[in-house]
Amino acid sequence: MCTVCGCGEGETRIEGHTHSHEHVKSHEHGSNSHSHEHQHSHNHDYGQGPAHAHAPGLSQSRMVQIETDILSKNNEYAAHNRRWFSEHKILTLNLVSSPGSGKTSLLTRTIDELKKELTLAVVEGDQQTDNDAQRIRETGVKALQINTGKGCHLDAHMIGHAIDSLALEDKSILFIENVGNLVCPAAFDLGEAHKVAILSVTEGDDKPLKYPDMFHAADLLLLNKTDLLPYVDFDVEKCSDYARRVNPGIKIIQVSATTGEGMDTWYQWIKATQNLALI
Repeated sequence: MCTVCGCGEGETRIEGHTHSHEHVKSHEHGSNSHSHEHQHSHNHDYGQGPAHAHAPGLSQSRMVQIETDILSKNNEYAAHNRRWFSEHKILTLNLVSSPGSGKTSLLTRTIDELKKELTLAVVEGDQQTDNDAQRIRETGVKALQINTGKGCHLDAHMIGHAIDSLALEDKSILFIENVGNLVCPAAFDLGEAHKVAILSVTEGDDKPLKYPDMFHAADLLLLNKTDLLPYVDFDVEKCSDYARRVNPGIKIIQVSATTGEGMDTWYQWIKATQNLALI
């Protein structure tokens, strides 16, 4: 069981494959081949810092050691992914949020409005179903679904398998829509260039203080569903101040995936960020 959030181990399904987790991986660079050799058998859902949790037969020090080892191994896989993305000049954005933030709606609108000028692909992470991947494919962009079972986040090893399956084009953009969760995805580097946190105005303006690790890890905060501001008790200025207390460098863009408000600013950020990746 996870020492952070209590989620359990289970099968991970990456469309066409089933895994159950501890990995040995190899990457072939200089081409679009990104291969893996792996053996599996561990639960990977751990966060940062002391565990402060209880598991039969495990001391706190042992739990912290397990947690540290898993994060260290994940970071090795993430470093491989990041090198591969860099070699192929692929901008990778890790979209993180709680469930119900409007992440998928925002992503589908983004794809619809950028797909004619940019080459895009998507990795979808959910515990179960391929509903979101199907929504993405309806836009005409290729998408791969990863179902984590009882797991609460994607990890770098899963993304490595996704790279193998998606056959990404050089100089493209990969969006990773992580599992809806504001805790564990903050600790797991996937090899992305940037984490993009999405927070809807229906969730409460104190979320950056309640879940500081996520907002500290993000480079960009999209405040979504701004069309609902007249109807909810949400203070944009207060939320922005809280986010900057946690992360003084975070950029904040107000958007509405429903009305399109602020979306052009989001697209400008994507294009500017991709230009840097192409240098």
